[in-house]
Amino acid sequence: MEQFVGLDVSQEVTHLCVADNKGKILWQGKCASTPEAIADTIRAKAATVTRIGLESGPLSTWHWHALNAMGFPVVCLDARHARAALNAQVNKTDKNDAHGLAQIVRTGWYREVGVKSLDTHTTRSLLSVRAQLVGMRVEIMNQTRGILKTFGIVMRGKPGMSFEQHAEELIEGDGPLQGALRSLLAVLRSIGEQIAVLDKRVQRYARQNKVCRHLMTIPGVGPVTAAAFVTAVDDPGKFRKSKSVGAFLGLTPRRYQSGETDVSGRISKCGDELTRTYLYEAATSLLSKIHKWSALKVWGLRIAKRAGMKKARVAVARKLAVIMHRMWLTGEEFRWSNPETAAA
Repeated sequence: MEQFVGLDVSQEVTHLCVADNKGKILWQGKCASTPEAIADTIRAKAATVTRIGLESGPLSTWHWHALNAMGFPVVCLDARHARAALNAQVNKTDKNDAHGLAQIVRTGWYREVGVKSLDTHTTRSLLSVRAQLVGMRVEIMNQTRGILKTFGIVMRGKPGMSFEQHAEELIEGDGPLQGALRSLLAVLRSIGEQIAVLDKRVQRYARQNKVCRHLMTIPGVGPVTAAAFVTAVDDPGKFRKSKSVGAFLGLTPRRYQSGETDVSGRISKCGDELTRTYLYEAATSLLSKIHKWSALKVWGLRIAKRAGMKKARVAVARKLAVIMHRMWLTGEEFRWSNPETAAA
């Protein structure tokens, strides 16, 4: 007899539901939220399990890898897709969610999420921490500027001098301001040092990764963008078409169509926000800072002329994702423009 198990995982307790191939509940219960406890419960209550389903979430990577290593047929379900089905239930409880997940994997009406390797998650953590520190640095710099403006001091960029050095120069001799800002500047200096350490680690990863080195030949794409893209996609073969990568990263417009109504909105912003941000920055660099012409730049500037630079950056970011995926699959080099294209 086929058996299907739904797991509703929380930090302390996991609710389980075992159903047969006709949807009849065979057992419901709970156990501790550790892979070992879940595995022992499944062995005892669903010895002939066919499929185990759990939603994507903070603990799903740990549980999926551990259960998969033990030989269990576990699948990770797209949380948004599963939630649409679970919302049909009248009462929202962990017990009912486990039941709903068991029914979802029984019927096959689910979208499976590819779980990345632990090595990939390690690199993703490195990129995430770096992004957090960069955000903190920007916030402290803005706070420093705001405090100085209160006293009529406006900071402007000074060539050959760092932000901290310029701020120290402006508050020199002002006792009250020195007491207020030296702590902020000390934290800012420490954050900058840690960002520099993380930058070296990202660069080392990009140099050692053949795919990253290949993608960095694209204008505007540096080590951080290449590493973020490679770790976000993880397996290029999971996309049948390269253009699907744009939708995967949330760079395609939302669409609502019903009857006579058909509306295209802004980009969906689904998927990995960090990679989407870096692709947008790469597109900005390509359109504004890269002087060598390419067909991609010409295409982006034509969009900018017609619809504005902001939309052009989004469009180029989406096109970059498609190009990067294609280059990854085929090993092709980036195609620079010929003289006729540049002249256009």
